[in-house]
Amino acid sequence: MEDRIIQFVGVLRRSGVRVSTGETLDAMRAVEISGLMDRNTFKNTLRATMVKRSSDLELFNETFDLFFSGAAQMIKRTAAAAAGGMSEEELQAFLEELERMMEGLEISRLARALLLQDTGTLERLLREAIGNAELKAPDLKMGSPAAARLAAQMLGGEGLQEELDRMLEAAQGEGLSQEALDQLKQYFKQRMKDLGQLVKGLTRMEQEMREKSEEAGKDRERLLEKSFYYLSPNEVRRMREAVSMLARRLKNIMSIRRRRAKRGRLDVKRTLRASLEFGGVPFRIRYEKKRRERPQVVILCDVSDSVRNVSRFMLQFVHSLQDMYSRVRSFVFVADIAEVSRLFDDNDIQTAINGAISGEVVNVYAHSDFGRAFKSFHGDHIECIDSRTTVIILGDARNNYNTPNEWVLRDIQERARQVIWLNPENSSTWGFGDSEMAAYSQFCDMVEECRNLRQLYRVVDSLVLA
Repeated sequence: MEDRIIQFVGVLRRSGVRVSTGETLDAMRAVEISGLMDRNTFKNTLRATMVKRSSDLELFNETFDLFFSGAAQMIKRTAAAAAGGMSEEELQAFLEELERMMEGLEISRLARALLLQDTGTLERLLREAIGNAELKAPDLKMGSPAAARLAAQMLGGEGLQEELDRMLEAAQGEGLSQEALDQLKQYFKQRMKDLGQLVKGLTRMEQEMREKSEEAGKDRERLLEKSFYYLSPNEVRRMREAVSMLARRLKNIMSIRRRRAKRGRLDVKRTLRASLEFGGVPFRIRYEKKRRERPQVVILCDVSDSVRNVSRFMLQFVHSLQDMYSRVRSFVFVADIAEVSRLFDDNDIQTAINGAISGEVVNVYAHSDFGRAFKSFHGDHIECIDSRTTVIILGDARNNYNTPNEWVLRDIQERARQVIWLNPENSSTWGFGDSEMAAYSQFCDMVEECRNLRQLYRVVDSLVLA
């Protein structure tokens, strides 16, 4: 079963479900405790140890049913058909007699599993054969008749008929009645037919799983490229989880960097100076201990209709990284501006974001006026910006032909560590109509187009990893 769980994890990963090695080991240990007698218990055990995101539940359920239940049910159906009209007791007695007949004969694992209806072994052999066929001809479509023939060849089914003929000869030698021989012949014939159906059915099933994995990958790529403007409610939820995953990845990278640099670099001058008392032999190593001050972040988010989704994701991302910054202060604006930092202190992140962009803090139905909002920020909050502060401005710079007050950005840039502007509009439209992007960009250290998740990934990589 451990091999089957590892294979299942591989299928999940190809479908886009993130399952770590540790989670795979947890699943194996949990299955040892819960057992394999009940299918629902087994499924719930794997789901509890492998699935971390609600968006992966549906994909997990579909993959589980295909991987575990689909093949097993198919094998059980063929076994039931091969039994004919025999009762359960008669079938058991028939299989015991078959097993007795196999004693002393050279019978392959495939023939033994097929004839004795050993579902677990037969499924394992079938999957190994299909896997070997896939390795031998990776460009072959697994659901095709050619793939099924190749899988049957890898399974070793060519010599199966000879084994069955030898068993019939042995049965005749034991003096079985003609009726018993006819029943045996009919059973062997049906099992050979079942084997062909199983190979074809499982190759189709493998193709379905592969197509689901490929489609899941294409769907993730489409989501990365899809504009924030056109996200459906379900895509907004999935995007939210993707942003959280990005934040975790960057946290891990930064924590590794800090651990590696914990002792600092070798300070040659201090080491040599300290070694004088030992005759010039470096006895005590000295390191440079430069304290790395954590930066501050100030976010100014336009929450008008045109950029509200982008604001949602950027607020989520930065506040997911709060422990990397000494302080995060957030402001939202349309024409008026207001601080929403307390919302994030007092509520969970999604409740805070919903409150920040829903109109509870500023009038989100007003016409955008960047100049007015910037001037208000300068008058009330400019003192919160110093040389450690990174200022992130999110907005399309559509100012409705109002006074842009770009001097505010000039003052902010003089005070701040860096000023970053993220614009959710296509860069080809900047500077046209009521866009004040040209006026504002001259006082920014970084200006980036940020219309989809792929662009957001690139921006935050340069922001955090620089």
